[in-house]
Amino acid sequence: MFLAGFGSLGTEIASSRLIAPTFGSSTVVWANLIGVVLASLALGYWLGGRLADRFPSPVLLGWIVVSAAALVAVAPFLSRPFLDLVAGRLDEASVGVAAGSFFAVVLIFAPAVVLLGTVAPFAIRLSVVDVATAGAVAGRLYALSTVGSLLGTFLPALVLIPLLGTQRTLLAIAAVLAVAGSLLAGPRGLVVAGAAVLLAVVPPGSVGSNVLDERESRYQSIRVLQRKDGSRVLELNEGIAVHSVWRGDTVLTGGEWDAPLAVPSLLGRTLRRVAILGNAGGTTARALGIYYPEADVVGVELDPEVTEVGRRWLGLGDNPRLTVVTADARPFLQRSSDRFDLIIVDAYRQPYVPFYLATREFFHLVGERLAPGGIVMLNVATVPGDDRLVDGVAGTLATEIRQVLRWPALRFNTFVVGLDRPLDERTIERRLSRGPRPLASLRDLLERDSVAVTPASRPWTDDRAPVEWATDRMILGYAAAGHRESFDYLPTRP
Repeated sequence: MFLAGFGSLGTEIASSRLIAPTFGSSTVVWANLIGVVLASLALGYWLGGRLADRFPSPVLLGWIVVSAAALVAVAPFLSRPFLDLVAGRLDEASVGVAAGSFFAVVLIFAPAVVLLGTVAPFAIRLSVVDVATAGAVAGRLYALSTVGSLLGTFLPALVLIPLLGTQRTLLAIAAVLAVAGSLLAGPRGLVVAGAAVLLAVVPPGSVGSNVLDERESRYQSIRVLQRKDGSRVLELNEGIAVHSVWRGDTVLTGGEWDAPLAVPSLLGRTLRRVAILGNAGGTTARALGIYYPEADVVGVELDPEVTEVGRRWLGLGDNPRLTVVTADARPFLQRSSDRFDLIIVDAYRQPYVPFYLATREFFHLVGERLAPGGIVMLNVATVPGDDRLVDGVAGTLATEIRQVLRWPALRFNTFVVGLDRPLDERTIERRLSRGPRPLASLRDLLERDSVAVTPASRPWTDDRAPVEWATDRMILGYAAAGHRESFDYLPTRP
């Protein structure tokens, strides 16, 4: 019972890491994962009770646990080709993140959890010898199962996955389950444990020649890829978006990382202090060091492993005036007493916006950290023809910041710009006519395409911010329309 509880929750935690590169780790994905695990356990309880009454055999229980161990062991090897197939056909099948993650969990992980769910009623049936003590026996066994579940929750998340990786964590869980099952099933059950140990020597993932770095941190999976043109890109836990780009010959990328470079001209003064909330590999910070060398930049990044990868592969250390802070974006602002000329919010895990970075309370905090006349700029994922997500973010920002502009700079990226002090059209035009010459085309696009935003009648708050709902409807609608374009950036030059 103890080890079945450990195995079921450990498998759930590790499985979240396997599906995150394809579907992300939003509330919707976690709801599918938790819901499928609970439904699988419920089915296992029912099935175990029926089997235990008909065949109350310890040997059968042992083989059930061994079989669950075998399914856990093969899950990481089956998941990669299956999830790659789903990712490649996500838009063609029009299933979206919500449905896709649901079926992925059902097909890959539910069978093992169902078998582990049968252990509880089976063990109680075998342990009860007197109905007078049935309550005490059931309570004792469920207590053991719950303690095992607690260990299965915290040990993989805090120790095993950071130390061993997701694949080897699942194999370790499988080996432990197989050994436990063999105590009842007999020595032949140890074959599964031995196979799990042997599989642990298989290198995790399929590292191709273009993969410069691949690792797992406490927060996410991380990859740096070398592209054919010599550029390098950073991929994180979504498999949809590129989070940082490095080019050897220029700091300009042709993607969303260039857009913030056009905004400082709206200050009407020299850019002195910048905060980037979501620094990732430091692409924008690197460019700021070239075009605004007098600016001190604070790059806030939650994951220290991403910062390490950025320093090694993506030129994160090229800007001598960049200071990297390991922190979550909102707590950083809450603790900081500094004022910034420019705050760039790019901590969104594409395509999802963390709800607490899209609320009125957060934007009020941002306003307090802006220097007089300062600017906040947010990068929001969009799809053509659906503005619900950006409308929600921009409209909410407009309730706290005096002037807000929306700039649809790229096909799948809209930038929301908030000005602490409103500017009329003539002043905007005059200020955008000045600045670094290589960025003139970006400033022209900002002036031409940006439109004013009115405050939302029902702004998003910490209590109510339906960002996942808006995002999933956006993606599902786009996929259902038959589009097959990638949500990646287009490598064109500004």
